[in-house]
Amino acid sequence: MRSSRRSVSRAGRSLLAWRARQWWVAGAGALVTAAVVGIPTDVVPNPLFSRSVPVQWWNYPALALTSVLAGLVLGTYVSAPRTERMSRFGAAGAVLSFFAVGCPVCNKLVLLLIGTSGALSYWAPLQPLLAVVSVALLAEAALRRLSNATVCAPAGRA
Repeated sequence: MRSSRRSVSRAGRSLLAWRARQWWVAGAGALVTAAVVGIPTDVVPNPLFSRSVPVQWWNYPALALTSVLAGLVLGTYVSAPRTERMSRFGAAGAVLSFFAVGCPVCNKLVLLLIGTSGALSYWAPLQPLLAVVSVALLAEAALRRLSNATVCAPAGRA
């Protein structure tokens, strides 16, 4: 329990030390994530895509949390050395969020495997759980990236 508190504390200090460029990248990353996940799943209404099953109430907070956390994870890569690899937790969380908020009968893979009735009976009830797992993976990725970041005092301060 103490180590997780320390990680959150270090992550908070790391966020406070971010420069404007990191915040801009995080904001842009959040907007791009919202568009990339929200538009094809029609959680963000648009004329290009449609859903056979209406958007559920929990799709909106799941998309919002996914976008914010993905933006924060992307912001950590702004000043990271090029030798670091991308977090697998973040990538898995982003992919899962797409399946979590998507229309259960619009997913061709699910339809192929279990059919329309299976998608509505089995896949749709699993989607909120996928959303929770997605947000948890992105939160873990953000905490790991932020708690491992080196926080240095800006030039001129000691």
